Amino acid sequence: MAALTHPPVLCYHRVGGPLELGVTRVGRSVFARQMTALAHAGWRTLSLTEFSQSQTPHAARRTFLLTFDDGYASLAEYAYPVLADLGFTATTFLITDYIGKPNTWDARYTWNRLRHLSWTQIEGWRAHGFDFASHGATHRRLTWLDDATVETELTGSRDALTSRLGCDGGRAIAYPFGAVDERVLSHAQHAGYELGFGGVKGSAMALHLARVPVYFWDVGNIPLGLRNDVLGAAGKIVAHAANRCAVGTTLMQAVARRKTSPLPESVADA
Repeated sequence: MAALTHPPVLCYHRVGGPLELGVTRVGRSVFARQMTALAHAGWRTLSLTEFSQSQTPHAARRTFLLTFDDGYASLAEYAYPVLADLGFTATTFLITDYIGKPNTWDARYTWNRLRHLSWTQIEGWRAHGFDFASHGATHRRLTWLDDATVETELTGSRDALTSRLGCDGGRAIAYPFGAVDERVLSHAQHAGYELGFGGVKGSAMALHLARVPVYFWDVGNIPLGLRNDVLGAAGKIVAHAANRCAVGTTLMQAVARRKTSPLPESVADA
């Protein structure tokens, strides 16, 4: 897990679709405007393969890895076509147990449950040059789980992706909630992942790389995660704080499981 220098990484969640009570939804017009402005300013996106290389094209200016977490079906309607028209690509991190299913793993931030991309949609957009990778099997906070469950989350998700998409589907993991520690890193390495993405403050190690989330307030033409000025620095601080506060879903999951079985001591004491 040697330290590498990588270009910036942006992380979107939802694009378009129904309004939510949370902060992760970005309007379709905002997203289209941001991507168009980046293209006109000379930015270009990287594939996972390009991103993993230690030399070119990382030496080129204005390259970034564009990522989506959770794999909502609305991406195929509101995000991917915009990117394809601009010659951009993206990497989507999928919750493999929920592919093609409603997001019952999450707190209910919308009136109706949202659906995730289906395998047919995933394979279709993969044929257009889009990458897909792991966001865990069930989107559980890995640092709160015992070793056996962490292994099941990581290996189960990777196996599902590689069996359907080949080896490339299992090369990268985005840790749910950006939550990762040395124990989780060890499990990720053992599971066979080559790249791992955490929160805003990564360590620059190949399995603990930083990403800057784009939340609903980030409406400028150039997302804060790609800016090197005072606004960019402030935006990263705010994004980090918002990411650290995202415990509602984790607590909901823990309460639901506690109804049927006691929590592990490591979770109860967290």
